[in-house]
Amino acid sequence: MIIDIPEGKEPIGYVWGELVPGIGTAAAAFSMAVYEHTTLGLREFEAARLRIAQINGCLFCLDWRTERDGEKVEEEFAGAVTEWRTTDAFDARTRLAAEYAERYALDHHGLDDAFWKRMTAHYSQMEIVELSMSIGSWLAFGRLNHVLGIDAVCVLPGH
Repeated sequence: MIIDIPEGKEPIGYVWGELVPGIGTAAAAFSMAVYEHTTLGLREFEAARLRIAQINGCLFCLDWRTERDGEKVEEEFAGAVTEWRTTDAFDARTRLAAEYAERYALDHHGLDDAFWKRMTAHYSQMEIVELSMSIGSWLAFGRLNHVLGIDAVCVLPGH
């Protein structure tokens, strides 16, 4: 960790909530909103989230699995995300979610008309905006936690 955490303080709560409460509290609310208010299916949500975690190298995000109504993706899912181009474990929406996350993070200028034609064939405009905001959240906050070295001790509020 490059941030000094006082004895007895939970690192993520301290960094996000105490060091920069005006920014961190709002960022935490946005981060949680992505999980609490999503309309996306669990598999496409997790495909995009895990692809960003893989790109960011965020230890907590790589280990985390979103749970909905007692359901999580299967154990092999993260490996399939790595192989999103060739895996037979994904339907078109899940594959596109992983592709979009990767391209959003690594080549957002390369999102061309052919890509958007495929996306709009499988996702509504609302879903595209929701997925874009989710990916933006994971990209920003996963990198922030990794860069500051708090990703190894990160805990989502309420979990």
